[in-house]
Amino acid sequence: MNRANYFNFIEEKLCLLALRIEMRGGLNILDHHLHSENFYLHFFNLLFDWQLLNINTVQQNAAGIDLIDTTNKIIVQVSATATKQKIESALAKDLSIYQGYSFKFISISKNAKDLRTKKFMNPHNLIFSPEKDIFDISSLLALIKELKATRLKEIYEFIKDELKSEPDPDKVESNLTTIIKILSKVDWEQEILGFETVPFDIEAKITYNQLDTARILIDEYKIHHSRINKIYSDFNKQGVNKSFSILNGIRSEYLSLNSVDSPDQCFFTIIKKVVEKIRASANYTPIPDEELELCVQILVVDVFIRCKIFENPIGNNNACS
Repeated sequence: MNRANYFNFIEEKLCLLALRIEMRGGLNILDHHLHSENFYLHFFNLLFDWQLLNINTVQQNAAGIDLIDTTNKIIVQVSATATKQKIESALAKDLSIYQGYSFKFISISKNAKDLRTKKFMNPHNLIFSPEKDIFDISSLLALIKELKATRLKEIYEFIKDELKSEPDPDKVESNLTTIIKILSKVDWEQEILGFETVPFDIEAKITYNQLDTARILIDEYKIHHSRINKIYSDFNKQGVNKSFSILNGIRSEYLSLNSVDSPDQCFFTIIKKVVEKIRASANYTPIPDEELELCVQILVVDVFIRCKIFENPIGNNNACS
């Protein structure tokens, strides 16, 4: 594997982790937040040669900070919220015992570029330079891109081991079949919408609709299109057209959101609403949150590929139909 491939893999996995944290936070599923705290502990130790530990191993219930390196005198807050108020709230806690320490802030899902230009209240006079000490995915990738090939490979190997995300194909297919059955019986409260498939290029459609963040999911899950086709086809052989109800329902959700949300927010809100529909269904047999979320993401990506949501890039301003 060459240098570019190492970097592209690292970029994809870090961006996908950030995306999942944000999406699962919107569903009030916080397991990725906890995992990320430990992930970034080891990641920053590798990247910067620090010796971070979880603060709870040193001081129970330490307010405002999550990680500590007593050797290099560093304290770190890890957060899915990236605001000036969040950082100042941490700095305002009783951190007097950390005189002489550097304070670092890691935004695990949000872009923090604007925060690096701001000034912050720092009542305990910790060593803190916003430009250098506030990290997000973009700033980390800029640093990683300049590393020597040997260091790049080390980080690639670490992330490959830590962020294993390849689901069991058989499990995915089984869950998708179950979820499609549930969704086909959902009352979407919709009108019947026509479907005329219009040819288009997926990359062109992503760009045309300004789906910057959703691009990560579409690129990751478009490979499941044939799996969805197979499931729909198996149902059709039984004389049950489940695809029509689901595509029509998800399209209705899209049309209700299209005029009020940004493109990316619209995409993720559709996913959230479909998850809520499934959980509220009388036919729902609970499956693990992560598996449910994954399957709904795959289904919504498939609906995008079938041109039932978002606009057709081929010379018109109408939603695909």
